Amino acid sequence: MFKSLRGRTVIVTGSSKGIGRGIALRFGLAGCQVLVVSRKLFDGQAVVAEIVAAGGKAAAVAADVTRHADMEAMARTAVEVFGGIDILCANAGIFPAAKLDAMTEADFDLVVDTNLKGAFLSVSACLPAMRAKKQGRIILTSSITGPVTGLPGWAHYGASKAGLLGFMRTAAIELAPQGITINAVLPGNIATEGLADLGGDYIQKMTASIPMRRLGSVVDIANAALYFASDEAAYVTGQSLVVDGGQILPESLAALEP
Repeated sequence: MFKSLRGRTVIVTGSSKGIGRGIALRFGLAGCQVLVVSRKLFDGQAVVAEIVAAGGKAAAVAADVTRHADMEAMARTAVEVFGGIDILCANAGIFPAAKLDAMTEADFDLVVDTNLKGAFLSVSACLPAMRAKKQGRIILTSSITGPVTGLPGWAHYGASKAGLLGFMRTAAIELAPQGITINAVLPGNIATEGLADLGGDYIQKMTASIPMRRLGSVVDIANAALYFASDEAAYVTGQSLVVDGGQILPESLAALEP
C-alpha cells in the first residue's frame, strides 16, 4: 500500500515542526519529493536534512501562507525544483488562546487568516500545476475542535477549522472533474511542541478524556494524510477523517470510568 506515492511531489505548509514536520518526514519515507514550507528558511532546512538523512529527497522554501505572493512563489519553486505538484498538505495553523471577553479583532483575524485563508491561498496557488497534470491530491489539516467539539479560548481557532470543512466540500465538487481530490484530517490531541506549551495539567486532563489513554503521535496524522494522497483513495473526496483515539466518543467522563 502507498507504493503509488513514490516519486510524487508533495508540498507541506507549516512543516518545520509539529504535525507538519511529521507529515513531511512520513511522505519522505514513502519516496515522495517533499517541499518543506515554513516562515523561516533555516527551520525548513533542518527538516530537509532529516528527510535526506533518511534517504529521501526534499527542498525548503520560506513562505507565509497569509500572503498570496508567497504562496505563488511556493508553487513555482515546487515546479522548478521537482517538475510539478502532485500533492498539497495545507497544514499551516496557529492556536493562540483568547477567551471572547479578551479576544481582539486582531486576534481573530490572525487565526482565521492563517488557518483558513492560508489554506485557500495555498490551494489556489497549486491548482494550475495540478490541472496541468489532470490530477492532484489536497489534504487539509482541520481539527476536532470546531467541526465536532469546543474548547474555551479557542472560538477563533474552532471557527477557522470548521470553516476548512465548508471550503473543502464545495472545492471537492468543483475540482472532481479535473481529477483533483480534497479531503481533511481532524486530529485530536497530538503530542507536539505546541501541545507541550499548554502545560502538564492540560495534557493530563486531555489524556484522561481519551479512551485509548494516550495522546496521538504526529505519525498517526501523517498516515491518514498518506492515505488521502494515495491512489487507493482515488475515489474519496470531500471527506473528513477523525484521528483522536476515540476522544469525541464518550458522552461524559463517566463513560470512561472502570
